[in-house]
Amino acid sequence: MSQEILINITPQETRVAIIEQNAVQELHIERTRQRGIVSNIYLAKVVRVLPGMQSAFIDIGLDRAAFIHFNDLGDHPAGGQIEKVLFEGQTLLVQVLKDPLGTKGARLTRKISIAGRNLVYLPQDHRSLGTEIHIGISQKIEVPEEREALKNRLKGLIPADESGGIIVRTSAGIASDETLIADLKYLRTTWQGILQASKEKAAPALLHQDLSLAKRVLRDMAGPETTQIRVDSAENFERLSQFAQTFTPQLSSKLVLYRGERALFDLFDIESEISKALGRRVDLKSGGYLMIDQTESMTTIDVNTGSFVGARNLDDTVFKTNLEAAQAIARQLRLRNLGGIIIIDFIDMSQADHREAVLNELNKNLARDHVRTNVNSFSSLGLIEMTRKRTRESLSHILCEPCATCNGKGEVKTPQTICYEILREIVREHRQFNPKEFRIVASPDVIDLFLEEENQFLAMLGDFVQKPIRLQAEAGFKQEQYDIVLN
Repeated sequence: MSQEILINITPQETRVAIIEQNAVQELHIERTRQRGIVSNIYLAKVVRVLPGMQSAFIDIGLDRAAFIHFNDLGDHPAGGQIEKVLFEGQTLLVQVLKDPLGTKGARLTRKISIAGRNLVYLPQDHRSLGTEIHIGISQKIEVPEEREALKNRLKGLIPADESGGIIVRTSAGIASDETLIADLKYLRTTWQGILQASKEKAAPALLHQDLSLAKRVLRDMAGPETTQIRVDSAENFERLSQFAQTFTPQLSSKLVLYRGERALFDLFDIESEISKALGRRVDLKSGGYLMIDQTESMTTIDVNTGSFVGARNLDDTVFKTNLEAAQAIARQLRLRNLGGIIIIDFIDMSQADHREAVLNELNKNLARDHVRTNVNSFSSLGLIEMTRKRTRESLSHILCEPCATCNGKGEVKTPQTICYEILREIVREHRQFNPKEFRIVASPDVIDLFLEEENQFLAMLGDFVQKPIRLQAEAGFKQEQYDIVLN
């Protein structure tokens, strides 16, 4: 299935939308002040060892301590006892597996991996004397003959002095030998730089930061099915073009600088899709609907027939609603970036072949998801339990916070999210009108943020539009409420 990727870049954030069948399927947001730390590598210090939990708290230089479990320490002949491996004050190299989420600190591993476009390098996956280097093949390459051919091909390209392991990514199948050799050389050089930095810095210290979201698009998201990658920032387009020429030359011709009058995300009504993805209810074309609820421990999805009465009997109505819901659920998981444990309560079906068809439809649509999922069959209670790998925060965790007026039962957009919406709206108004000045009328929390943390971005926008931007706090406004007055 062909796809188009849109990259919207402003000084305050980068937003990426993946479009398939003329509809947005995935959204990724990275804010300048809150870049994710997944895949970052740190020289860390052990703060506290917890034998009862087989875990330890680790200082990586953030406000909140990270944690590591014994299973993420690598191979240790310690009989599963973390206290025999780690001690307080010890320094060690770690990599972030999961961003901090809610009250939880970042999750770490000592099993370092460095990702390239075609290969993933495992520098600490040491082989024993006389044994072959470990070469893993992406699970997405399913044909046994292709897997074996790729493995044999890599064996002939790996330097004789290499002792680490290699994972072959899907894109390696169409890459030339020269490209794969260059990819591995870059990854090995990166690792040597990390080792050198670990000798020069004191713990806790950041040794290696993963690529920005825009560059991760080229490394991880774009592929042969990508027809076009549109970027709306000329400065960043040049940077991405240079990066592509060096590391992903096959994507260079697909990069396009967007110069249209309309905002890039407005081409596919993405702002509206973002707002819908923050709500609990998802309407289906048939008249049915989903109710999606997130908690810190799991996500639950309830399927309802709603107003759908189009089929001749109840079984057909339920079956058709559940089939449509299976398609919508797969899309919503990607769109909202929901991870962890997910419980789906489809409408009860009396026929076994209907249940099997709905399960197959769900798995078929999940196959397009680049994030690993594991789906179980219907339980005795008629529920489907599944997991989706969670590394980065969900869309709602990035854009929203618990609602203070409903005791945290609902969510509202954060003041920062509202600030950035206002900045985008001023750019739209600037393109259409020519006012003498702009006046932002918003809640005190939003105005305070413009006067403090977001003052730099507001000033940059003022320079861009070449017009004064006034601020007016309105005590009666709710947090999400604002007006932009053109004078």
